[in-house]
Amino acid sequence: MSQFDTCPSRRGTGSYKWDQHDDDVLPMWVADMDFQSPEPVIRALRERVEHGVFGYTMAPPDLKAILVERMARLYQWQISEEEIVFVPGVVLGFNLAIQALLQPGEGVLIQPPVYGPFLYTAAHAGGETHEAPLQIGSDGQYFADPAAFRAAIQANTRAFLLCNPHNPSGRAFRRDELQAMADACLERDLHIVSDEIHCDLVFRGHRHIPIASLSPEIAARTVTVMAPSKTFNIAGLGASFMIVQDEALRKRIQQAGRGIVAHIDLLAYTAMRAAYAEGQPWLDELLVYLEENRDITTRFVNEELPGCSLALNDATYLAWIDCRSAGIGSGDDPQKFFLEQAKVTLNPGSFFGSGGEGFVRFNFGCPRSQLEEALQRMKTALAVNSLR
Repeated sequence: MSQFDTCPSRRGTGSYKWDQHDDDVLPMWVADMDFQSPEPVIRALRERVEHGVFGYTMAPPDLKAILVERMARLYQWQISEEEIVFVPGVVLGFNLAIQALLQPGEGVLIQPPVYGPFLYTAAHAGGETHEAPLQIGSDGQYFADPAAFRAAIQANTRAFLLCNPHNPSGRAFRRDELQAMADACLERDLHIVSDEIHCDLVFRGHRHIPIASLSPEIAARTVTVMAPSKTFNIAGLGASFMIVQDEALRKRIQQAGRGIVAHIDLLAYTAMRAAYAEGQPWLDELLVYLEENRDITTRFVNEELPGCSLALNDATYLAWIDCRSAGIGSGDDPQKFFLEQAKVTLNPGSFFGSGGEGFVRFNFGCPRSQLEEALQRMKTALAVNSLR
């Protein structure tokens, strides 16, 4: 039996995922996993709490060195400690970067359907959102069309907001795809802000490539935002970091956050250090478990849910299910249908912007028994609907 086959009940714990619906509803939406965090993280937090003093804190002295080593080992990406900036969250990080880069009326390029907060980042900075929608291939996989990407860059576009691995499609973009995007950004003098929060959750046969690692020229114009939150299931602790290799750009972003952006708290630092220093064995086991969950979900959707389809994820524990031919409506109707008829909560496609209509996002980062129950509920609901 795997350690991931069970999880303590999360109901009644203030869980954003579990405590917004009745007890008969299975939540398969918000992007946190229903697994306990790694034992070293729990142990480190327990020891810190037992110390009993919770004053102002600094980052653990070896944390930046741990991150530098990690980038080199996993991604062959050479960075230095001074290029790391700690922030309390990834969404905060990419919003901070865009606000530092944008003047009112200037534009930010995004690739919908994409993680919901991307849709509003430009507006938060008084700017415009420009779209280069991802395309769907004959195999159901999403891809970035180089010509469409270039055509979407307008005269006032100043930054490209990238999501890689991509949420919700589950793509881990190949080197050639990233290079084409980066080349277009260099030619048109755009900065790149890259949300790479799912970088550690990539399945066999694929790899994560930080876009900033492609060349020194690209690195000089890129802000990369990462976190242990999705990887080690510690999203509620609020610990993230930016890698900004250009000194002038780094100072510009830090200046934009002064007096506004809070420091990371001591328990978040404690968890981050323990996760990155001691959590790899847990992560290795997790990836095996998630890959099987991915395969079960993909087979079931394509074989047992009439009118629904799902391409095999490269990365993430988030399945992007196409329900447009299922006979359960358009727009957000599929999400409403599964909530009302199957008692399963999913993210509606509209949360991810244009191109999301008729889709739902399904979180398979959970014990297998929960996964199978959710899928069976969805199958039964569709079967009953077909008889009406």
